[in-house]
Parts: sequence; C-alpha cells; structure tokens
Amino acid sequence: MIHKGNAKVHVSGHAAAGELLYCYNILEPLNAMPVHGETRHLLANGKIAIESGVPEASVILADNGTVVDLKDHRADVVGQVEVGFVYVDGSSVGEITDADLKDRRILGDEGFISIITVIHRATGKVVSGPEIHARGVAEDDSVFDDIIPKINSALEEAVLNHADHTTHQLQQVVRRVVGTWVNRKLRRRPMIIPVVLEA
Repeated sequence: MIHKGNAKVHVSGHAAAGELLYCYNILEPLNAMPVHGETRHLLANGKIAIESGVPEASVILADNGTVVDLKDHRADVVGQVEVGFVYVDGSSVGEITDADLKDRRILGDEGFISIITVIHRATGKVVSGPEIHARGVAEDDSVFDDIIPKINSALEEAVLNHADHTTHQLQQVVRRVVGTWVNRKLRRRPMIIPVVLEA
C-alpha cells in the first residue's frame, strides 16, 4: 500500500499528461512541487496535480531560490534567497558575467582572430608579422594572406600621420582593417585581438 505523502515530480517536454496523472493518482500526494523544465511545463504539471486531487493551495510552483517549508504534511513558501548561476568550464567553477557570456557567444558563433605585429617605432614599417591566427572563422588561414598588405599600409600610415600615437591606437587601426575585411569577405564578425609591438 502506498501512503499519502509529498511528491516532487520531474517534468520533461516529452512526458505525456496521462502518465503524470497516473503517477499522481498512484502516489496520492498531499503536496506537489513540479521541478525541471520550462515555466509552461511546471504550470502544466501543477494543473495535472490539481486535477488528480491535490489541493490547489498545496501545489507549489517555485523558482530557483524559493524557500519551501514542509511542516505537519503541509508545504508553504516561506521566503526567497538570492541565487546566481554557477558555470563550470573545465578549468574553473564560479559566477560569470554578462560580458563573459557575450564573449563566449561571439567565440562560438563567429570565431576568433589574433594578429601579432612588430613595427619600427619611427617609420611604422613592419619588422615582424603580421602573424594571423584564427579559430572558427575560415577553413584555411591562408585566406588572410590578402589582408596582410592592408594591415601593413594602415599601420605605416597611422604612424606617419600621428607622431604621438600609442600602441593602443595602432591596435585599433588593425582591428578596424581586419574587422571590415572579414565582414565583407567572409561575412563574419569574429572577436579580433590585435597586438602591436614597437621596436
């Protein structure tokens, strides 16, 4: 014989309403708190619990952080605690900012390009590079061979026109040149990390 008690039922989008109703009828819970799934799944599960005989006041639809007290066979919402999401990425565990999530979406959807260039401080002429490394942008990095002369001339022009330039300004020049070219040529908007060193 199954005694009346409390039910915490996991819902999936694939679970048939009849199966849930069958479970509730077998368990005959005094309280029900649907968990797992989107809001619409929780609402549907709660409605099925009520149809099976669980009192409406005893069906708890809780969010993350909702505090539920179970005393004398009655479940009541008694508070809310602030909760965040914890992400695990293989090397660290912890909170993540909206900016981090945006960066990860860009990396996943559009890819990543790094450009490392060493230039002569006075002339802007390239001493080494540009070395271009890309992930998730093109099948072959040789596609970037076309942009190298454009980077070189843009850097040289920026140095000659702005004697008081900073490496940050030069990096922005590279970012604009590469970003415009990649957008036009490859129809992508990757994360671009330019590094310009002066020798």
